[in-house]
Amino acid sequence: MSLSQAAPPRLSSPSRAQRLATPLLTIGGLALATGALRVHDPHAQYSWGICPSAAMGFWCPACGGLRAVNDLTHGDVGAALSSNLVLVVLMPFAILALGLWVIERWRGTGSTIPWQRLKRVLPAFLVLLIVFTVARNLAFGTWLAP
Repeated sequence: MSLSQAAPPRLSSPSRAQRLATPLLTIGGLALATGALRVHDPHAQYSWGICPSAAMGFWCPACGGLRAVNDLTHGDVGAALSSNLVLVVLMPFAILALGLWVIERWRGTGSTIPWQRLKRVLPAFLVLLIVFTVARNLAFGTWLAP
């Protein structure tokens, strides 16, 4: 009686459409949210609900983000910077990251999150958000508050 081992089944690689599904759905969702912010003005009080941190009396790093996106959709960069400086400054980097994600998936080279690259950037990003949050809640940083 001979025991033979069968070769493991070959897994077929995902098609280009399957690889692009997640990034394109993400970009589509962001586009829909941006469109909703263009149509439904977040400058009106409570138009998008109440911000929990603002209700507790402090500005989180995201406070003013909806207003900033709305201002950008109307081409008012100054008002967007006034609403949330960090969001507006980081937005081109987020758009670049989304574009790179699509390109990597298109080529079939990027199937996972690039943790090695993120390990270098993430601590600096977290420090930036903490400094921004503290500064916008202190007297000298009131110009950073939305």
